Parts: sequence; C-alpha cells; structure tokens
Amino acid sequence: MAASTVPVPHEARAHAEDLGAFVTASPSSFHAAAEIARRAEAAGFTRLREADAWELTPGGRYVVVRDGSALAFALPADAGPTTAFTVVGTHTDSPGFKLKPRPTTGGHGFWQAGVEVYGGPLLNSWLDRELELAGRVVLLDGSEHLVRTGPLLRLPQLAIHLDRSANDGLALDKQRHTQPVWGLGAVGDADVLAALAATAIPADGGAGGGGAGGGGASDDGAGGPVGVDPAQIGGYDVVVADTQAPRAFGADGALWASGRLDNLLSTHAALTALLRVAAGDLAAGGLAGDRASTIAVVAAFDHEEIGSESRSGAAGPLLADVLTRVGAALGAGPEDRARAFAASFVVSSDVGHAVHPNYPERHDPANQPVAGGGPILKINANQRYATDAQGAARWQAACAAAGVPSQEFVSNNALPCGSTIGPITATRLGIRTVDVGVPILSMHSARELTAVVDPWYLSRAMAQVLAG
Repeated sequence: MAASTVPVPHEARAHAEDLGAFVTASPSSFHAAAEIARRAEAAGFTRLREADAWELTPGGRYVVVRDGSALAFALPADAGPTTAFTVVGTHTDSPGFKLKPRPTTGGHGFWQAGVEVYGGPLLNSWLDRELELAGRVVLLDGSEHLVRTGPLLRLPQLAIHLDRSANDGLALDKQRHTQPVWGLGAVGDADVLAALAATAIPADGGAGGGGAGGGGASDDGAGGPVGVDPAQIGGYDVVVADTQAPRAFGADGALWASGRLDNLLSTHAALTALLRVAAGDLAAGGLAGDRASTIAVVAAFDHEEIGSESRSGAAGPLLADVLTRVGAALGAGPEDRARAFAASFVVSSDVGHAVHPNYPERHDPANQPVAGGGPILKINANQRYATDAQGAARWQAACAAAGVPSQEFVSNNALPCGSTIGPITATRLGIRTVDVGVPILSMHSARELTAVVDPWYLSRAMAQVLAG
C-alpha cells in the first residue's frame, strides 16, 4: 500500500484510539456527560452537586453535571476574586433521531420503534446500519438510570427493484420512512420500554466502557445493568446511535471514521487538554510569560444541534451559574466578577468542513481547509461565528506555541453558514470568544470522517490556551 503524505505520529494514533473509546462510551449526551465526569474524577477532580453548597479551594479541581451537559474546571493555586476564566466550550449531542412517546409500533410482521428527527441529520446515511437506543430513563420516584441496548434497530432501505429511480434522487419522508425495525411478530407482543428497562444502570454508576454491543454494561467497575421495572418509567430522553466502532483506515491508517464526531471530537480534545493542564504537563503562562494564571474550564453543552435553548444548553444559564458560583467561592462580588469576565476568554470548538474533493465548488475558492492540515479558525462576517481579530490572534498564537499547523475557514458566499455555541456564549456573558474546530467530511452523517492527526492537533492547541 502506498504511504500517506500526511505523517501520523504515535501520539496522534493514541489520541485517536482514546477518542474512539470516548465515542463508544458516549452514545447519548447523558452518557457523554457521565463519561466526562468519570474521567475527571479518575484524574482527581471532585464531583460537585448543584444543590449543595460549594466549598472550593485554590488549586482544586472540580466537575459538575447538569442533565446531558458537564463542566470541569481547575483552579490555579493563586486563584482569587478577580482571577479570569479560560473556557473551552463544546457540545455533547449529535443529529439523529429521538424516541417518541408511545414508541412501540409496527406492522406486517415487524416490530418498529417510533422516532422523531433530532436536528439536521443526513437521513440516507442512517439506512441499513445496526443501531442502538441510548439515553436516560427517569422513574416515578425521580431516580435516573442510563440505558443503552446495543445493536437493536435498523432502518431498511427499499430495494431498488421497488424503486428504480432511487439512484437518481432518493427522497425520504421523515415520518413514513424513518421508523426502524427491531423485531418480528405481532405488535402487541413488543415493548420498546421493556427493552430499555432491562439495560438500566443508575446514572451515578458510570457510563463508560460498555462497547456498542455491550448493552448497558460498564467496564469501569460499575458492573452490569441492574434493570428497572418498565411500568415505573415516568419519562425518558432516548436517542438512536450507530453501533459501528470507530476506526482508522486508508493509506498508513491516516483517516478516521466514527459516528458522533460532531461534536464528541471537540469534547474529547477539550477534556484531554484540561486533564493534561491540571496534571501539570504544561506550565501556566505558556503563551505569554507575563499573562496571569486563569481558571481553566471545559464546558460541554447538550442541545446545540437544536438551537441550545434549554436549561442545559449554551443559551441557558449553566455556564453563567457555574462561573458565578466559582467566583463567589473565591470571594468575588459583582465588581470582581465583571473584572474577571473582562479578562476571560472562550474557545468555542465544533467540527467544520474540509474541502470535499468531489464538490470543490461548494467551498470558498481561497480558503480551503484540508484534512490533516490542522485545526481551523472559523470566520464569518455576520458573526455566525464569534471570531474577531483579537481572538484570532490568540488562537493562532496557541497553535504556534503547540507546534501545530492552522487553517482558516469561511463559507462560500452563495451558501448559508451554520453557527455554533460561540455567538451564544459571547452574547450571554460578554466574554471574548473565538470559534475553532477540525475539518471533517460527511458532517451530520451517521458516520463522519476526519484525519487521525487533526483531533490531536486540536487538543494540543487547546492545552496551550488553557495553560495560558
């Protein structure tokens, strides 16, 4: 096999393999938040409960979970009332499908599950894959359990013999054509909630480790699923996830395919960067010797794919609540908090578009980020991305300090630009924000594609920012 011209260092491969483990442990935003907390606690972070009084100590490390979102932060030893925050913001959800109320349906000898489209998935990419249900169930007593079924569902495509025009333009009706099959027999014999209930694990018991085919089991010491009575399920937030394992492929294994790269790629990169900084692998002031130490924060939000407008989304109060409580624990009043926010910095990280070799005309002719070329700086004249000149300069300095290449992304003028949590965070908090990411192909597909080196590059740049 010919060698790839993009070298893949051993460290990049190790990072990609750990990203694969993170994705496998995170089939839903609730699993992702639990996995963030699990990894942080394993690294010495203390779990905080929002309903408790917070007693924080300079030099301490902490993590808090709200629904499908998680925030982890490390206080410098000299933290005080006006210490600034350096935040890397990402999101934990991915476009796909969410389980409806009264989810057990079917006909013509097949059991089916009723699902609703979540966000903007590439519908055709979900066809003919082994899928699972994953998320949380809440019992009538208020207790929460994480659930994941392993391979259970499939969206079967109509045979070409029954639709000779399929290759000329496949059109899927979001209601009629996206209800997956999951069993055989009379509909009255099926029960989707019973299948979920059998896999339940207490939400505080850990979510990581149980691979795509592992049901609800966890390999991190939490044990297997305990199961719950389906009649006691009072509510649920359950999504559909692809079960195919992430993997490297291509010449020299330089390419990486995985579900949910949007945006678990950024979330994993941010978390690994924070744990590296918290462990002392990078000294404070890495970008500028005279820059004061800051409170390093990773904020991973749910619901970005549907607008972020929720109690745990970036448009909600979560980040402001946590930063305000951290400041208060350090003795900050309103004036101190305003000074701290004025000196703070947010990096909003989400995946972006690599130039598609089969559709180069869809991209800007001058700014053409390529896979393997390093993180991208996202720029938009209409502030769909929050990047300004100051933020751009600081990000470019971080990439240079980390020794990683960087690229710029701007949309083709003829095509609308998406957005991120960046403008939302900047608007809510007034903190300078820059939008960055990694170039990928097949965005919003059930299985996306990136270069093995780029997630590692991104994490190294993030570590420089958090350490600075």
